[in-house]
Amino acid sequence: MTVPNILLVAALSTPLVMLAACISRRLRARICGWLAVAPLPGLAAALASPDQAVPVVFPPPLRMTLALDRPGALLLGLASLLWALAGAYARADLRGDPEAGRFAEWWLLTLSGSLAVFMAADLVSFYLTYSIVSLAAWGLIVHDGTVDSRRAAAIYLALAVLGEAFLLMAFVFMAQNTADGSLMIRAAVAALPGSPWRAASLTLLLLGFGLKIGTVPGHVWMPLAYRAAPIPAAAALSGAAVKAGLIGLIRFLPLATAMPAWGEALAAAGLLSAFYGVAIGITQDDPKTVLAYSSVSQMGLLAAALGMGWAAGDANAALGVSFSASNHILVKGGLFLAVGVAAAGPRLRRVLWPAVILALSLAGLPLTGGALGKMAVKGALGHGVVGALANAAAAGSTLLMLHFLRRLVTLATPARAAKAWAAGSWLTTAFLAIALPWILYPLAQSGPRLGALNLAALWQGLWPIVLGGIAAAILWGSGIVLPRCPPGDIVIAGERAARSMTGCAKAIEKADTMLREWPVACLSLLIIVFLLATALWVRP
Repeated sequence: MTVPNILLVAALSTPLVMLAACISRRLRARICGWLAVAPLPGLAAALASPDQAVPVVFPPPLRMTLALDRPGALLLGLASLLWALAGAYARADLRGDPEAGRFAEWWLLTLSGSLAVFMAADLVSFYLTYSIVSLAAWGLIVHDGTVDSRRAAAIYLALAVLGEAFLLMAFVFMAQNTADGSLMIRAAVAALPGSPWRAASLTLLLLGFGLKIGTVPGHVWMPLAYRAAPIPAAAALSGAAVKAGLIGLIRFLPLATAMPAWGEALAAAGLLSAFYGVAIGITQDDPKTVLAYSSVSQMGLLAAALGMGWAAGDANAALGVSFSASNHILVKGGLFLAVGVAAAGPRLRRVLWPAVILALSLAGLPLTGGALGKMAVKGALGHGVVGALANAAAAGSTLLMLHFLRRLVTLATPARAAKAWAAGSWLTTAFLAIALPWILYPLAQSGPRLGALNLAALWQGLWPIVLGGIAAAILWGSGIVLPRCPPGDIVIAGERAARSMTGCAKAIEKADTMLREWPVACLSLLIIVFLLATALWVRP
């Protein structure tokens, strides 16, 4: 077995071995101090093998196949890095928490699925690892044990199970059409364009992965879950775990086959999410909730870029989208850590200045990783209507991020995090989020780095920022008070409908009980007979 293959196995097994060690009470009490170590083999695997040629095939009874291509390596490497940095933050954040051991167990289980999903090469392995990262995150969301946390976790779990049901049906349809009964993802995707179940498979894939990346209306879990989860968990979930849905779209959609109707439908859903996330996000007061709606918007833009690439049959769109997503991993994770630092006390707020750069990077600020990310997906989005809408969404992201920064500096929520560890993890994440995109950009194969420095590219990235800043100045200067939308927005209407249905059910049950009483039943029968007889008598 080669070194890259050994590292792939280690990336999968290390979190699971540490999880097994939690059986010992002594080790369980100390495991929180080692959470930052668990994802490091994943980082090493991504560095050692950016384009894995020989897959790792486990013998029966495991029957798992691991492989790593360039999009998977980009996402695996940055996700591993964020999990390590968030783990270092969690070491301090959980100090003195009596439930720290339980949190660490859910953390390690979620981590194992989050990393393995980028390496899974067959349908069964992908579904297993995808289910782990989706379901185990429930334990991180519900950790605080408050009413809001339990509600958020319940809604998250319900939608996660629904998404997995969609994917299970899609994988069954895909497996039915592969040559020689192969369960390899590449074989299933290659056979998909000619499959008699193509429409059903693609619909289920888009529904399942769309729920994971927060495509409207399946976005409702994001603001609830990210707000309820502790800071390090929110950072890891929003930056890394959510990319399980994106790698699913990249892996399972037949991007090399031009399907204009399907691709444009995905792009339309993505653009709707991009604008919707901004519209609802600017009505929020809690900075974690604002970041959640920003994730809805940003993941929508990535889905739009992937959809337009699919519509044109451009398989290279996957590489540009994966690079842009890898930038989003560290930026969004870093901003959540910044919320924790801001909550740790006024003295630490002087180290928050990089948050301005990271926040505006999401809108494509020139000379940042966000600008490089926009260049990486520019070819897929094009210069037509979709490209113009993407630029408008970038202006909206500027407005939303300025709103986030405004809420961040006024944050007064107490936090448990030790100040030194909080500041150190945050500043390291911020530095890497600014520097690494310039190092990794050649992997996106979207042109030289110097292309981001010419005047046309600088202006292309700057004018949406200026436009968003003007919109923010007008909004705040005019004193307009926006209506407050509760976190989760449309799920509130669903909960109200459910409560009203419960009331209706009780009323029906009460009426049924009353009608089954003999006097009432007899009287009702007599009235019905009388009405029928009258109707027959007056019939012409």
